[in-house]
Amino acid sequence: MGDSEQEPDGERNHRVAKLPVPGKRNILITSALPYVNNVPHLGNIIGCVLSADVFARYCRLRGYNALYICGTDEYGTATETKAMEENCTTQQICDKYYAIHKAVYNWFNISFDEFGRTSTPQQTEICQAIFKKLLENNWLSEYTTQQLYCDTCKRFLADRLVEGSCPTLGCNYDSARGDQCEKCGKLLNPTELKDPRCKVCQATPKIRDTDHLFLELPLIKDKLEEYINKMSVSGSWSQNAIQGTYAWLKDGLKPRCITRDLKWGVPVPHEKFKDKVFYVWFDAPIGYISITSCYTPDWEEWWKNPENVALYQFMGKDNAPFHTVMFPSTLLGTEENWTLMKTISVTEYLNYEAGKFSKSKGVGVFGNDVKDTNIPAEVWRYYLITNRPEVSDTLFTWEDFQAKLNTELLNNLGNFVNRVLSFIAKPPGRGYGSIIPDSPKADLHPSTKMLAEKISNHIDQYIEAMEKVKLKQGLRIGMSISSEGNAYLQESQFWKLYNEDQGSCSIVIRTSVGLVYLLACLLEPFMPSFSLEVLKQLNVPTETKFSLSDENGDLERARKPWEILPAGHRIGMSSPLFKELKDEDVRFFREKFAGSQADRAVQAEAEAKRLAEHLKKTKISVPLN
Repeated sequence: MGDSEQEPDGERNHRVAKLPVPGKRNILITSALPYVNNVPHLGNIIGCVLSADVFARYCRLRGYNALYICGTDEYGTATETKAMEENCTTQQICDKYYAIHKAVYNWFNISFDEFGRTSTPQQTEICQAIFKKLLENNWLSEYTTQQLYCDTCKRFLADRLVEGSCPTLGCNYDSARGDQCEKCGKLLNPTELKDPRCKVCQATPKIRDTDHLFLELPLIKDKLEEYINKMSVSGSWSQNAIQGTYAWLKDGLKPRCITRDLKWGVPVPHEKFKDKVFYVWFDAPIGYISITSCYTPDWEEWWKNPENVALYQFMGKDNAPFHTVMFPSTLLGTEENWTLMKTISVTEYLNYEAGKFSKSKGVGVFGNDVKDTNIPAEVWRYYLITNRPEVSDTLFTWEDFQAKLNTELLNNLGNFVNRVLSFIAKPPGRGYGSIIPDSPKADLHPSTKMLAEKISNHIDQYIEAMEKVKLKQGLRIGMSISSEGNAYLQESQFWKLYNEDQGSCSIVIRTSVGLVYLLACLLEPFMPSFSLEVLKQLNVPTETKFSLSDENGDLERARKPWEILPAGHRIGMSSPLFKELKDEDVRFFREKFAGSQADRAVQAEAEAKRLAEHLKKTKISVPLN
């Protein structure tokens, strides 16, 4: 298991960096780098960082040598646009939102090995080195392109500085961006938009010629297709990633522009293009590499070691083609021995109540909102994984959130743990005085033997699901062990057995408390703070690392739950692990998070003014002595 809490920043200088270990499974994990221009919403969190965190924690649980890398994507038009909106510099925007992102992910217990950023000297160095290799290998071409130019702003407008109506038949969304339509997901060029307008001044831009550098994807096609055909099968790519990738290939690969007329980005090291920067979709995936180089100077042991390292990448579906086509093509074009992606796990969209989560429109529940609900991180993590949009879009609703918390966490999981521990804690004559009883011949006890067989099957299914990155299924299997435990307790009628058959009761209770520990272990990737609390209640040192390693025989012990915790061990204080979410709470949250963030900010400001006016008018009478 990985640590349940993230490593404090002050300790980073004293750590020893993980490097690939010969003979071990070395797994490099990345999640899509979140744009630094806004606060992440729940759809972003489940689409990349949380899903990757669950898998990283599972890998550590299994004893694999796993490195989880992420960070903020800080270059490009989106950052420039946000800086204009907030009337500050691009660097100030990056610093502000980097801190916000970091705080949100810390609260969610995301266990990055390194959470960095792309606006670093290392990013410039590696990005430019890759570019020079592509240039040297003749994979780049110069083309004169037509681009929208705003006479009012006196500048060429990059993709995200243009908005207009989507040209896609049947869509016609009137706020499509110059790079992609948020409604239908179609990738666009700014000149394709109908009725384009400059996002800064709203003027209608004109088309002008400008020179750019392009990556010749058609020339790399054979190498790329060989990689895709092989790795999509051996790496068990998610179906939506495969479909999106082959759709790109079917449309025919075209040269892809890798430069932009911007100031904020990695400078192009080429005399003719020195006033331009790299397109964010060229440089952003290279951020995985540069952030790793910030983690360790020996970064090439991870990124240029395909024989010993497997790369797993997590993202939402709109990012997939850039990671299955663009990024591999970039690395293949260098003709160096890069670690290319083995497995990609792509999510569909998580929608909110009646519509879509939207960063640009501020719709939905955002990462900084969740703290204010006083609902613990493990509940949010649980709900987002159970609702993970793995094969189709899913919907966040407050009623569903309430139902899963009250039924699955409180009444199933929390109830099982509490029943077992509170009974052990009862004084002798009514319980076991907080001491775990011995359980001789447990393997011959009929219902316990039957339970062990079921648990053993569940463990095998759990590992199979998690190895295939079917996280939702892995969580469901883990939770089913809790249901098996509740049924086992109920069928045994342990409260009667205690007086009628002490030996059988001791077997049932020691087996059940072993299941409590096993559940904490299996659910740690999903709910690390829950597992930490269970350890405290079991009076097991919280620095204990959960493990399901084959090498240590952990799996065999897990198949005999009565042997997991020693007889004679004294447990700690038992207390409820989850709190009910009431109907009035749901009504309050639905109202609180209605509309957009901007609407809510206006309402809050109006309410503050109203209160201030009310206080002014209120006469305070001072009592006479």
